[in-house]
This record gives sequence, structure tokens and C-alpha cells, in this order.
Amino acid sequence: MTATIRAAVADDVDAVMAIERASFPTDAWSPSAMRETLAAGDAFVAEEGADVVGYAAVLAPAGSGDADVLTIAVGAPARGRGIGADLLQHMIDTACARGAQRMFLEVRADNAVAQHLYTSRGFAPVGRRPRYYQPDGVDAIVMRLDLGATP
Repeated sequence: MTATIRAAVADDVDAVMAIERASFPTDAWSPSAMRETLAAGDAFVAEEGADVVGYAAVLAPAGSGDADVLTIAVGAPARGRGIGADLLQHMIDTACARGAQRMFLEVRADNAVAQHLYTSRGFAPVGRRPRYYQPDGVDAIVMRLDLGATP
């Protein structure tokens, strides 16, 4: 089954939070923070049938030149099938449509799978934020994609 990407709606919060808590057990977003992010309008879910299997949110204000990946996750049963790559591409396309020239994100230094996804789409490390992810104290690798050079 192929996942379909659509705009997130308020009714998606419970499904998104289930994936969030399972994917990030020690530093999951709060339901209220996720609700606000989904309501902001640049959040997407990946669905298979009636099931939400992944989500993503991007901050890409028109005219700013920069965009930020706010969050992205795919539920464990749906991983390894390209859904994360599709969600990431959807965020890149959204940022490009808004005129962004650069896209940034932070990724856990201990998340090699996510780092591989980002580098496969042209993101490159540009910095490090020590102990960014709490309570684990894991560093964040800051990555940037120059949108004029997307693969």
C-alpha cells in the first residue's frame, strides 16, 4: 500500500501523538505543542487507508528565504518504505514554493537513520548543539540544504 500525504487537521493529533511518543520516548512534544503545530498550517500526515503512519511539519514563511524542518516521524511498522523521504520531499517542495533558499534542521547525533535520510536529500552538517535533546543530553547536528541545489 502506498502512503498518501495530506495536510494535517486537528483530528490527527491523537494518531500523531501515538507515533511521536513511540518514536521519541524521552523527549516527545506535548499534545498542546503538537496541536498548535498542526493548526499552524504547514503540517502534513502520511496515510495508508484510514491510518496515519507518519507526520511532518515545516516552518517556511513566504519571503523569509529560510525554512526549518520542525518535526518528522514515521511509525515503526511503516518505516523503511520511503514514507519519511516522501514527507521530507513534501516539506522541501513547500519551502521552495514559498521562496526559501535554505532549509535547516536539527537531528539527534545518535540517529544515524535520520542523518542518512537527510544527507541522501542533500542536507549537509553545518554545526552542532551540545546537549540539545533533553533529558538525554544528546547533541543535535544542525544541517542545511541549499534549495537551489536539491538532488
